[in-house]
Amino acid sequence: MAALGVAVPLLLGLGLGLGLGPGLGRAAPPVVLWHGMGDSCCNPRSMGYIRGLLQRRLPGTYVLSLRLGASALQDVENSFFMNANDQVREVCGQLAADPHLKGGYNAIGFSQGGQFLRAVAQRCSSPPMLNLISVGGQHQGVFGFPRCPGESSHICDWIRKTLDLGAYTQAVQEHLVQAEYWHDPLREEDYRKSSLFLADINQERGINETYKKNLMALKRFVMVKFLNDTMVDPPISEWFGFYKSGQAKETIPLRETPLYTEDRLGLQEMDKAGKLLFLGVEGEHLQFSEQWFCATILPFLQ
Repeated sequence: MAALGVAVPLLLGLGLGLGLGPGLGRAAPPVVLWHGMGDSCCNPRSMGYIRGLLQRRLPGTYVLSLRLGASALQDVENSFFMNANDQVREVCGQLAADPHLKGGYNAIGFSQGGQFLRAVAQRCSSPPMLNLISVGGQHQGVFGFPRCPGESSHICDWIRKTLDLGAYTQAVQEHLVQAEYWHDPLREEDYRKSSLFLADINQERGINETYKKNLMALKRFVMVKFLNDTMVDPPISEWFGFYKSGQAKETIPLRETPLYTEDRLGLQEMDKAGKLLFLGVEGEHLQFSEQWFCATILPFLQ
């Protein structure tokens, strides 16, 4: 799996002074950001920078960077240890209570924030999410935790051992966020039965028509994959693909998965309508330039 949004890799290669020109000059719909594992809402080297960038490039636009907890430190801790379903429930409450968002908003999720915001789209239709942009999100989950650089590496070492010992035990599922999107292709039945979060939002235990209807209401679902990603296993999960069931070597793209062919989430219909976009960017997990972000992501927010 790996760092999945740790703050340090999200330095973004952000070179200032790229000569990108003036701001776009008009207010766009509100933007909601959800950070990745080990990061916080307001880290000036990651989400704080992105929030400021959006405010500069989209003058007058309301930008909300989600925080789970009473402080930035608690926000970081909750990205590891607060049940993902509880996180989604709390965020749905935050969004519903925010008057700036009542007309709808665009959402950008970074790493695990990508699948969490997809859960928001599926479970909470008010206020409406307009476009969902997943930057390195793992929509079919992860299997493997190869490395986790940065100041959270000791936590990641512990997580790796815990997942190896019992990812699908009730205690681990309830209290370790990364276990809730751990997808073991060698234990598909255990995954479907015991995954508290991912198996639910991916309709693995039955079809929730509300999930399907709400996701299909998006104007666009944009998935960004990092083409040199060694931190997410398998990287194709960032494009909703995964390992072929029963082994952990061969991967298949979204369009060959049962999730798509059975259209359990409406992704096939969205794809045919041109609502799914698969973008690739050179770089390691969550490493991208400001220039790329402005040229590629901003157009979806206007």
